[in-house]
Amino acid sequence: MTVTRRALLAGGAVAGVGAAAAAGLAAAGSGRSEGSAPAPVPVSFTDIGTGRVAFHGPRQAGVTTEPPAHAAFLSFTLAKGTDRQALGRLMRLLTDDAARLTQGEPALGDTEAELALHPARLTVTFGFGPGLYRAAGLASPVTDLPPFAIDRLEDRWSGGDLLLQICADDALTVTHAQRMLIKDARPFGAVRWVQRGFRRSAGVHAAGFTQRNVLGQLDGTANPRDAAMDTAVWNPDGSTTLVVRRIRAEIETWDLLSVTDKENAVGRRMTSGAPLSGRDEFDEPDFAQLDDTGLPVMPDFSHVTRARMSDPRLKILRRPYNYDEAPDAQGRPDSGLVFASYQADIDRQFLPIQRRLAEKDLLNEWTTPIGSAVFAVPPGCSAGGWIGERLLA
Repeated sequence: MTVTRRALLAGGAVAGVGAAAAAGLAAAGSGRSEGSAPAPVPVSFTDIGTGRVAFHGPRQAGVTTEPPAHAAFLSFTLAKGTDRQALGRLMRLLTDDAARLTQGEPALGDTEAELALHPARLTVTFGFGPGLYRAAGLASPVTDLPPFAIDRLEDRWSGGDLLLQICADDALTVTHAQRMLIKDARPFGAVRWVQRGFRRSAGVHAAGFTQRNVLGQLDGTANPRDAAMDTAVWNPDGSTTLVVRRIRAEIETWDLLSVTDKENAVGRRMTSGAPLSGRDEFDEPDFAQLDDTGLPVMPDFSHVTRARMSDPRLKILRRPYNYDEAPDAQGRPDSGLVFASYQADIDRQFLPIQRRLAEKDLLNEWTTPIGSAVFAVPPGCSAGGWIGERLLA
C-alpha cells in the first residue's frame, strides 16, 4: 500500500511534467563564546541520537532552532513543464517524508528503515526560489541578488528553484534524509547543487555558544536574540527569507597574518570575540572610541563596523556552516562557509549590509563569494497539511 501511494504521487507528477521529467530527473545562537566557555556540560549520546524537533507548527523548524552539527543544503531545478498542480504533489510528498523522518519514523517506502530511527534533532526546511513562483504562475517575493564587485560566482553553487535545508546532529541521519528526499523529488526536478557543512558537535560545548568558522572567528555574535527574533526574522504569517552564499576562505594568505592584523580586519578579539573597544563578546562596540594616536579603536574597514546594524529589527540571523572539501594536488585547502542568512525582508535587511561589506570590508581580502541563491521560506503547516499549501493549493 505504501509503495503504491508513493508511485501514485510520483506517477501523477510524471504525467503532469511530461516524459522529460520521467527520464530525468540543495545563528549561530545567542549565548557565550567559546573563548569564555566553562567546562563542557556532560552530554548523553543516547539523548543526542533520540532528540526530536517538532515538524508541524505555524513556522518551519530549522530557522531559529538551535543549529545542530551537520547540514546539507540541496538546490533543485524544476523539470520543464512543472506547473502548480505538480508542485502541490511534490510538496505533499516531501512534507510527508520530512514529518516522518524528523520524528524518527521511516519515510513511506523506505527500504533502510533502520537508518531513520535516530532523528538526532533532524530538521528539514523548505525554501522556494524565484523559478518555483514562475512555474506556479505567481509573483515571486524574492529576486536574485544584484552583482557585487567582490563576487566570483560559479553556476555550480548558485541559483535554484527549490531548496531543502537538512540539519541534524548525526551525519548519517542527514545523509539518509537527503537520499529519501532526493528520491521522491526526482520525478519533478534535477539536483542543481548540494552543499554540505558542519559546526561544533554536540558535547564539545553547551548549546547556545557562538560557533567558530574555519578562519577561527566567532560567527554570529550580533545575531538578533529573544524578542528581536520575531520582528527581524519572521513575517506575521510565519514566513521568512533565506540567502545562501558559498564563501571560500583564502586560508593560506590568512595564515600569514599576525593575530593583531586578523583582529583589525574582523574588529573583534580572536580569542573571546569581544569588540576591540570592549572586554566581553556581547559588549556593544564603541565606534567613537579613539586609541592613543587618535585613530578609531574600531577601524572603519573592519568587518564588524561594516556589518553593524544598530536597529534590532534590521539585523539578520546568521546560521552558517563550515565546509571543507578535498585539497588540491599541492595541498592547498578548499574550505570556507556555507553562509545562511535568515531575515524577514532581504531588500530591507540583507542588501544594505552586503553593499557596505562589498564596498569597504577588509575581510574581503581573505574571503571570496563563489555561490549565491535566494529563497522565500513559506510558513509551516499543521498535522495533515503540507508546506506551501496556502500558496499552491
